[in-house]
This record gives sequence, C-alpha cells and structure tokens, in this order.
Amino acid sequence: MENNQSTPHDQPPSAWLLALELRAFWEFGALLPSWPLLARAPKGDGHAVMVFPGLSANDASTVPLRHYLQSLNYKPWGWEQGFNFGPRAGVLDEAKNNLIRTFESTGKKVSLIGWSLGGVYARELAKELPGMVRGVITLGTPFAGSHKATNAWRIYELASGRKIEREAESYDLPGAPPVPTTSIYSRTDGVVAWQASIQAPDKTRPHTENIEVLASHIGLGVNPSAWWAVADRLAQPEGQWKPFARQDKGRLLGLIYPDPARSR
Repeated sequence: MENNQSTPHDQPPSAWLLALELRAFWEFGALLPSWPLLARAPKGDGHAVMVFPGLSANDASTVPLRHYLQSLNYKPWGWEQGFNFGPRAGVLDEAKNNLIRTFESTGKKVSLIGWSLGGVYARELAKELPGMVRGVITLGTPFAGSHKATNAWRIYELASGRKIEREAESYDLPGAPPVPTTSIYSRTDGVVAWQASIQAPDKTRPHTENIEVLASHIGLGVNPSAWWAVADRLAQPEGQWKPFARQDKGRLLGLIYPDPARSR
C-alpha cells in the first residue's frame, strides 16, 4: 500500500515538467503495442462505471479509457455534460441525478473515475451518496494542499468564472470518501503537483491508497500503466477491498507497468 504522508504544498510543477507534457502523445501511442498485455487485466463483473473528464475537456477525452473498460466487461459511460468548465450551477446536481438513475436502474453500486478536476466531482459525489458508490479512482486529481499547487488554476478561474480559493472553501477536498478510494498520480505530472494528489492516512477511512505511475498529466487517461492500475482496482469484488500490491509481475508486464521507485 502506497499511502505517502501528505504535506502542505503550494507550488505548481516546474516549467520543465510542464514542457514535458508533450510526451502524452507517446503515451497514447504506447497503447497499441501494450494492448496484448493490457487485455490480460482481470475482467469485470459488468457493473457500471461513470468517467469524469478533466478541466476544459469533454467525454471525447475519455473515449479510449471507456472502450478499454468495456472490453473488460464493464458498462462505462461519460458524464454527458459537454465540456468541463468547473462546478457551475447545475453541474454537480446533474451528475448526482445520473448516478442515482444508474444505481436504481441497475440495482448495483457504481464505480466513479475522475481525471484531474473530474476526480474532485467523483470524490464529492461519493461523500454525498456513499450507498450508491462502489469505489472511486482519480487520475492526477488535486485535492490536497494549496489550490495553487497546479499550473491550471488560472485556467480554472477563467473557464468557470469563479475564484478557486472561494470554491475550495465550499468543500472538504482533502477528506477521503467513505468508500474504497484510489489516487493515481505521477511525480512527473507537469500540471498538478504530485503532492496535491496524495491521500493522507485516515484511521476512519482505511480503504484509501495512492498509486504512483510514470506519466504526464495530460497522458494519465491514456497511459498503459494507469489503465492497468484502474483495471486492477475495479476488478476487486465488492466488499473485499485490498490495497494495491506492487510486485514483480514479470518482464513483459513490466514494460507497461514499471515500478517508479526503480527510476529514482
């Protein structure tokens, strides 16, 4: 279990890391050669998975991930609200209504996945409706530390028309949802400081963890390592959560899921 201690952090990633976000194209390109191994990920039980896009993105950005989850026997769908310009009036209410409708129509709890800002939505929905949520997985989501620990906070204010500091005060962002929660992060994230994506240990919320991958922020949703981690977490039987076990799975699998600790 990779629960690193969260510490206050108010500095965004360096300009050098931000420039390295261009490698997202390589991460997307790596999916094809990685597919035979990704297809070996554990299959799902058919439950629904709601996927939230990041800031200024829409459901098109999560199509590759959702297609992958569908191939593993899940029922994924997007948030269906166009571009994500922040939690403007009605946005969270509509997401909540979609979750309720899906839970009631399927009779099963729903897994929530959120990329960057989308992960904030996923976490907050799980806090409000824990009885309907099976688990939460976030990808490079800033929920800990300062609201300025990203290179996107100005874009957020411009896109949403809201002051991010006042917005953050409306929610208990660092607090973990009362359901199994996984934060997937990268120390080489050029948009969100990796410290801002670390869930601090909480004795009242034991089913939380942080998983490190080698990825850019823009590429997290199309990164083979992140995909494997997502598939591994989703496949856990309901009520039988166990922390992610990073172990030697063989040289071939290591090509798509390297251990970041070995590179430091």
